[in-house]
Amino acid sequence: MGGNSPCASCKLLRRRCAKDCIFSPYFPSDDPHKFAIVHKVFGASNELPVHQRADAVSSLVYEANARVRDPVYGCVGAISYLQNQVSQLQMQLAVAQAEILCIQMQHEPVMPTSQIGPDDDKSFHLQNSLSQYLNYGSSSNAIHDSLKRESIFGDMIS
Repeated sequence: MGGNSPCASCKLLRRRCAKDCIFSPYFPSDDPHKFAIVHKVFGASNELPVHQRADAVSSLVYEANARVRDPVYGCVGAISYLQNQVSQLQMQLAVAQAEILCIQMQHEPVMPTSQIGPDDDKSFHLQNSLSQYLNYGSSSNAIHDSLKRESIFGDMIS
């Protein structure tokens, strides 16, 4: 309890704020929205050990804010959006790597297959992977279009 003012938790729940209130360090009276959003979504509980409470409060506030933005998916929606971005970037990277391989092949003299030794990793990689990379780029626009969606912040993601 800071001074004579009850913490945000006790104030919202209309109870007397004890000197040793477990919520007051995490929900100060000058930030009532923080507890209100957590309480609205999760309720109130004091069953955690002291050393885990600060992290639990941070997590609850984050999840509560995510639920306000996206009531159905919350944090999972944000995680899914980021996973889609990672997949899209991995696809772009693979296409760029294929383009690099094609350019390298155009500038290097072509060795007949019989001259390629089993220890020649670069040539082995080119032989086995180039067709995969070359076919990969043609489908990227279709995949890219299917990944377009609205972000959790309301703007369109392309």
